[in-house]
Amino acid sequence: MGKKRYYLMSSMMFATMVWFAPSFVQAEEETKSVTLHTEKQTVLEERGWPERVARYTFDSGYTFNYPDAVRGVFVTGHSAGGSRFNDLLDLLDSTALNAMVIDIKDDDGYLTYRPEEDDPYYDISQRMIGDPEEMMSTLEEHEIYPIARIVVFKDTVLAESQPELSFKENGEVWKNRRGEAFVNPFMEEVWEYNVDIAIKAAEMGFQEIQFDYVRFPEGFENRDDILDYDGGDFTDNPEENVQRRVTAVTEFVKYAREKLEPYDVDVSVDIFGYAATISEAPGIGQNFSSISENVDVISSMIYPSHWTPYFGLDKPDLYPYELVDEYSQVENEVLGALDDPPVSRPWLQDFTASYLGSGNYLNYGKDEVEAQIQALYDNDIHEFLLWNAGNRYSEGVDYMLDLELGDE
Repeated sequence: MGKKRYYLMSSMMFATMVWFAPSFVQAEEETKSVTLHTEKQTVLEERGWPERVARYTFDSGYTFNYPDAVRGVFVTGHSAGGSRFNDLLDLLDSTALNAMVIDIKDDDGYLTYRPEEDDPYYDISQRMIGDPEEMMSTLEEHEIYPIARIVVFKDTVLAESQPELSFKENGEVWKNRRGEAFVNPFMEEVWEYNVDIAIKAAEMGFQEIQFDYVRFPEGFENRDDILDYDGGDFTDNPEENVQRRVTAVTEFVKYAREKLEPYDVDVSVDIFGYAATISEAPGIGQNFSSISENVDVISSMIYPSHWTPYFGLDKPDLYPYELVDEYSQVENEVLGALDDPPVSRPWLQDFTASYLGSGNYLNYGKDEVEAQIQALYDNDIHEFLLWNAGNRYSEGVDYMLDLELGDE
């Protein structure tokens, strides 16, 4: 069953603007006029999307249409299963936001909902989301596009229960300074574990599986010689250790996409923004181009606060527009060199990085969020996700701005 994509012929609040067909729409499309209203009123015009070839196609029973462009927010399991969920519904109902990225396997390695007691993943589950079916029905009713976030190789729960799948130091599971453990991307058993969870999310009705922490631990290149771990089937790979890491991460993404194909879901990967600015980040095993060739969506984490001096900006957090603008130009060039580039959907910053110290950060709110969005739009990137760990998003943000999409 083919997935359908849509582009907007619509209206949403306060201003009138001209909407040109996006670059992925054929050049002969006519210019569209969009008038904004105080309520969400969207009329979507369908366009063709290639049929997927699969042995079978799973039908969750829910109906979700891909929006004109995904504009989403991050939602923890606790928020999805608690009172904050209603606040987030109100936010999406009253703005141009239209998608939620919901934790299904979280940063510790727990499932955020309880499967059946005989399920092999029951013991690593918590009842953060009390009624997943009710949650999915609510998302369907509110026309909110559901994306399941699955944290892959950062997994303290699995590392502690099966140390042989992790990295060890002096016989103990190695943890970083934050007390987090990672599992080993060389081990195909770890691949299967995470893809099985991803399949469960697809069966729940999620339309996209977003894999996060698809990498080795930060600074792994400095620990490779002192940590004990199994090389799995990559032991006999003639490549140097550095390149083996890149190969392992890329092969996992390819494997996951193939296994998920019958479920008619998109596959996306979160990746460090700086990975697009270098040929590859072999320490952690990320090659931006290679990963991009094996996903439907690439989501670079480009929070201004997360950069050291870069792009000529000495304190990047002070320059939300400039940082995103400079990054977007680089990413466009890299993706433009691929035969079949994925959709670009970066993660943007909607939090204040006070930990950077006085003079090194801004209080992020409406203006700073809009500056980042404007920089994306100015570079013909029309999808984005907002990150706030507490799921408290800035008020009064105009997520459409003076959006003009022009044919290239």
